[in-house]
Amino acid sequence: MEFQHELIIPNEGFPFKLFLFEGRNGNYVREKHWHTSIEIFAVMEGSLYFYIDEKEYPLKAGEFLIINSNEVHSIQAPVRNETIVLQIPLKQFSDYFTAQRFIRFRSRNEESEETDRRMVSLIREMYRVYVSGETGYEFRIRAVFYEILYLMVSAYRETEVEENALKISRRLDALSKITTYMREHYKEDLRLSGLAAMFGYSDAYLSRMFRKYARVNFKTYLQDIRMAYAYKELLNTDHTISSIALDNGFASSRAFSREFVKRYGILPGRVERQNYKNVKKVL
Repeated sequence: MEFQHELIIPNEGFPFKLFLFEGRNGNYVREKHWHTSIEIFAVMEGSLYFYIDEKEYPLKAGEFLIINSNEVHSIQAPVRNETIVLQIPLKQFSDYFTAQRFIRFRSRNEESEETDRRMVSLIREMYRVYVSGETGYEFRIRAVFYEILYLMVSAYRETEVEENALKISRRLDALSKITTYMREHYKEDLRLSGLAAMFGYSDAYLSRMFRKYARVNFKTYLQDIRMAYAYKELLNTDHTISSIALDNGFASSRAFSREFVKRYGILPGRVERQNYKNVKKVL
């Protein structure tokens, strides 16, 4: 299968990840990939093209698209755009699963265009509050977030799903359960053999699962998780390099620095630390 698994880590202190689409300058292509989280793209300016199961979904300003869990998709951004992306961990919808770890949403409310406009408005407001950092913004942003969740389960959730969609989701969900466990226990001494036994697979079979569905080996995927969390801590705290390394599952500061240089081209000590909320203010 020619697609990658994307690792998604929520924003610090929140049950979601919210950011501006990285292809906002245009002339951008994101190849086929998938993730467990639900993802919403809301276009404020410009346009985007999505491809899900080879079907094209063009989006223009004022429109949004919901990408379902385990749904393989690609994105093309030929022109400049301002697009807000909201990624929501699947567990946020656990009370509304249609089947085991399965829930599916449509991207249009056929009965009410006003509901669609409301969804875009809420996402815009959520991002505005997030970048403002005003007193009490944490409460306001959660209020808006939960209103979005309410709309999703009340106006966009599909209750009747084709068996083929369930089969595809189950196939990717097998690995998703393992990667979710890895994200929750990445600081521990995780080993392929231990995870294989825990989830009822042989070492060889689990290794093939990673290569087939995540397109990386187990060790690289684990390092990706550890590095993602370590990088976030590096930006947001004044912790020492040594403590960051050990807190995020690296054997030593030397091992962390070696991996960091391999990925980012500089030593971690040369990274300019900043407040995590210093994101580009737009809209």
